[in-house]
Amino acid sequence: MKLYRFSFKAMGTPCEIQIYAITETKAGRAMEAAISDIQRLESIYSRYRESSFLSEINRIAAKGGSIIVDNETAGLLDYADTCYRESDELFDITSGILRRAWDFKLNQLPDEAVIQALLDKIGWHKLKWASPVLEFPLAGMEIDLGGVVKEYAVDRAATICWDRGIQHGMVNLGGDIKIIGPHADGSPWRVGIRHPRRPETLLQTLELYSGAVASSGDYERCMTIQGVRYGHVLNPKTGWPVSRMAAVSVVADFCVIAGSASTIGMLKEQQGKDWLADLGLPHLWIDVDGQVGGALTEEC
Repeated sequence: MKLYRFSFKAMGTPCEIQIYAITETKAGRAMEAAISDIQRLESIYSRYRESSFLSEINRIAAKGGSIIVDNETAGLLDYADTCYRESDELFDITSGILRRAWDFKLNQLPDEAVIQALLDKIGWHKLKWASPVLEFPLAGMEIDLGGVVKEYAVDRAATICWDRGIQHGMVNLGGDIKIIGPHADGSPWRVGIRHPRRPETLLQTLELYSGAVASSGDYERCMTIQGVRYGHVLNPKTGWPVSRMAAVSVVADFCVIAGSASTIGMLKEQQGKDWLADLGLPHLWIDVDGQVGGALTEEC
């Protein structure tokens, strides 16, 4: 079998799918189906597209009211609801509205009054979700499924390839990774976890035969003001960036689980280490002081 690599851009990030196949035609068909589904999900759930279903939902949310959603969207909302409850209300898909206050390109802190005004419109518990009806009793709210959909797309792309006879490969959407199966010779895929302060340095290199890995950190979008670093992972209760964890990586069977777990680990601040340990999934964390921990450090 030959290894085929396909690079493309989707959901605002560089992506790559690598698969082994006997023929280029078989590889191409699997790849076309996987990428088509990723593009489908982006067209439905992108907040940047006025024509997306998410934008339609948020137009209802802006004025108050209700909307009936399809089964796929209902599944994503159910998962977001579970994450909200399991994270003590920290994983909150209504908190994306905080981007109106935080523009990291400006390199200046927002006015606290602006943040407080936005906090009044944040809280998953403030809307009503009883599948298939999503209701916004409070006008001016907004939901953002960005913290779930990309990882969901990774899992779906891997499944689509598998269903088309691909048993060896890897899907990588901007660092969110799902292993379809080991290399054709049976060897594992090597996945590097980079240091959040030294991009050229790897904290750890994982060897994965299956499963998924996802990471969250304060290094993707950030700014430093008077020596203080402010990252893009925002606490929905305070409206301010988290300040304890620098990065968290989690390994799980599915990317959507690894992704939400790594984000919650960041949001948990001081309790993040214990929460991740209790979760029981292989993980690695590094805090802002440079301390490193987690079950995956035992493999270093």
